[in-house]
Amino acid sequence: MIDILVYLFENYYDFSAHPKPDALARKLSAVGFEEGEISVALDWLDGLKSARVAEFSCSPHAVRIYTADEQSKLGCDCLNFVVFLEAAGVLTPALRELVVERGMTLEDDPVPLDRFKIIVLMVLWSREQDLEPLIVEELLYDADPELLH
Repeated sequence: MIDILVYLFENYYDFSAHPKPDALARKLSAVGFEEGEISVALDWLDGLKSARVAEFSCSPHAVRIYTADEQSKLGCDCLNFVVFLEAAGVLTPALRELVVERGMTLEDDPVPLDRFKIIVLMVLWSREQDLEPLIVEELLYDADPELLH
C-alpha cells in the first residue's frame, strides 16, 4: 500500500487531480501493482478523504497523552516525530489527530518510522497543505529506498 501512496504523490502532486477509484485502479494495475494492494490503498485513501478534521483550540502548553494502543502501535519513533512536526509548525493539533488515526490503520505493528512518514505526507497532501521542499525531502526521500519508484 505504501508503494502506491508514494506513486500517487509522485504522479499527482495535487491530491484532487488523481482519477476516480475505478480508473485509478486500472492505471495502478497497468503499472504493475497487485489487485489486493490496490484495493487496500484505495480503501485507505477513501478513509483519508472522508475523515473529518475538527479544528479545536488548545493551550500552547497542552500535551497530547497517547493511549496504550497508540503507544504500542506507533512506538516512540513515530510519536516523537509527531511532536517534532508540531513543534516545527508543520502539524496542527487537528492534523496530528488525523495523522495518528491514519497511522493506526496500518497493518504494521509497530509502524516503522519510514512508513509513518509517508502517512504524514499523505495527510498533508490530502489537506492541500503547502509542503516545503525540506519537509517533503524529510518525509519522502529519507524513506526506505525500496518504497521509491
